[in-house]
Amino acid sequence: MLTSVQKEILQTLINLYQSSKGKSIKGEDIAEVMGRNPGTIRNQMQSLRSLGLVKGVPGPRGGYKPTIEAYHSLNISVSDEDSKVPIYKNDERIEDISVAKIEFTSVPQPSECEAAIKVLGSIKDLNLGDIIRIGPTPVNNLGIMGKIVGRDDMDNILLVDTSTIRSIPKKTVGEIASKDVISFKMDCSIKEAAKKLNENEIDGAPVMEDGKVVGVFTVTDLVKAVANDNGDATVGEVMSTNVVIVNEDLKIANAIEVMLKKSISRLIVADNNQVLLGIVTRTDLINTITNLDQFPIITN
Repeated sequence: MLTSVQKEILQTLINLYQSSKGKSIKGEDIAEVMGRNPGTIRNQMQSLRSLGLVKGVPGPRGGYKPTIEAYHSLNISVSDEDSKVPIYKNDERIEDISVAKIEFTSVPQPSECEAAIKVLGSIKDLNLGDIIRIGPTPVNNLGIMGKIVGRDDMDNILLVDTSTIRSIPKKTVGEIASKDVISFKMDCSIKEAAKKLNENEIDGAPVMEDGKVVGVFTVTDLVKAVANDNGDATVGEVMSTNVVIVNEDLKIANAIEVMLKKSISRLIVADNNQVLLGIVTRTDLINTITNLDQFPIITN
């Protein structure tokens, strides 16, 4: 049975090891984070090494590394980079930390449920009252949003009062993309394009040249052109060329993150040669995920 001090040392070691991306951690660094005497840390490390929870790395750049048993002793899953579960605060991903385990204390209603979130990495930047978003998880694409109502620094656990719990379907953008896509040619006038947008009740469409996507023309581009007395321009002259093109195999959960990061409301789906296959809008994603309008993953 580990003492509370040993647990804290082991958790701090794992946190530092995680943020250093696999480099050995010196005892002095652990002592500084914990606010303890380096001699105390060295003495405890001997005990942890004898328990097989820590291994020493010799040399001037040496220090300590946690073993797999260390993760197991703290009930932390060891996973690869692709399966890490991210944490977001104010829609910004917090670097160097991920979720190791999620436990729900009760699940009567999503708005009444509390979740204990075991975190791998330092939680010093997460405070009571912060609104955070967690996920999606790799197995069931679970996403959680809620407010931090408790924090256990010794066991690296956040208690979250959840406001929303959603499981995002494991579909791809290719499965939900609109295949009958309205598009424009480069030499199309913006007046003609505006009429087409209005008739089809859409606020943007890709611009094509030689069968490939070269840009996107939106209502925003139209407004800017008119405001700049450029009403006689062509679509090719005022279109946005910074187009986000994704592969049809992209998962919905990843598409949501791309939209959020790029602050856009549509994704062009194309093959590796930029041949248009379809288009996915924010509305398509919302309609695919039941009641996602209550879970504001996409805010732009």
